[in-house]
Amino acid sequence: MPARRPALPEAEAGTAPGAAASRCAMAGPGSGLLRALRGARGRGSSAGGWAGLRGRPDKYGGVSVELAQLPRPRRRERAAFGRWLRASVAQWQKEGRVAVWLHIPILQSRLAAVAASQGFTFHHAESGSATLTRWLGEGPSRLPGYATHQLGVAGAVLDESTGKVLVVQDRNKTVNAWKFPGGLSNPGEDIGDTAVREVFEETGIKSEFKSILSIRQQHQHPGAFGKSDMYIICRLEPSSFNINFCQQECLRCEWMDLDELARTKHATAITSNVAKLLLYGYREGFDKIDITMREFPAVYTGRFYKLYHRELPESYRNMT
Repeated sequence: MPARRPALPEAEAGTAPGAAASRCAMAGPGSGLLRALRGARGRGSSAGGWAGLRGRPDKYGGVSVELAQLPRPRRRERAAFGRWLRASVAQWQKEGRVAVWLHIPILQSRLAAVAASQGFTFHHAESGSATLTRWLGEGPSRLPGYATHQLGVAGAVLDESTGKVLVVQDRNKTVNAWKFPGGLSNPGEDIGDTAVREVFEETGIKSEFKSILSIRQQHQHPGAFGKSDMYIICRLEPSSFNINFCQQECLRCEWMDLDELARTKHATAITSNVAKLLLYGYREGFDKIDITMREFPAVYTGRFYKLYHRELPESYRNMT
């Protein structure tokens, strides 16, 4: 890990995206930026309304610009946007800003080429917008990358009264092996909530999150667009038992004896290994296998984070 702390994107920092370095404040309304824009208008072309656009400074020394603040520009305004952007970047550099985050709505995508001609590069894209960046600080860019992993979550729903566990076979697989129901986590969704939701959507079984059993990591995953993949299997406790599985996703779904699942050759490798782990916990005590969760207040007011770990004895939990 590098010695210098990299800048954090908006989703990670909980504030506007930016770069870790200078914390200079943005100049006021009478800054050189407005003088530069007036100069641009004086050279024979209107700023086309771009002068009303303001960059939003962040605590990492960067500035974020949302082009969606303005109505969709006409084609002839691209030149004015280019002049506005060049003057703005020059002003931000004078103020000590170290990076610019430029958010471009999909209907204004043609402006990405204007920004690219001034040294901006793509950082990431979502369904309705693309984000471009330009590093203004010294040396190589220290801006963080984006979307290096996708997160999948599955639920091992164990009925402790019968020793049976809920398993499915996917409908559209070449080999229809038994597995735990699961899927990709939604943005802003906790791991346990993903497991509970996916189990219900695929099987109709309601359940409650109890612990994390295992974490699988793999890289250059074709299903993750060549990115890394994290796959977490949770232990869930059922609160309903009548199966009503999704016909579009699942070929079969049933309650299977846990001992049988641990021995069968008709299960995926990860399912087989986790079934053995779950069988051990079922027989010897879940405290030997569970990774539990506790919630703590974050440094940001009103926010919380979840910490997953093996359960501590009460004497250690309450140490002061």
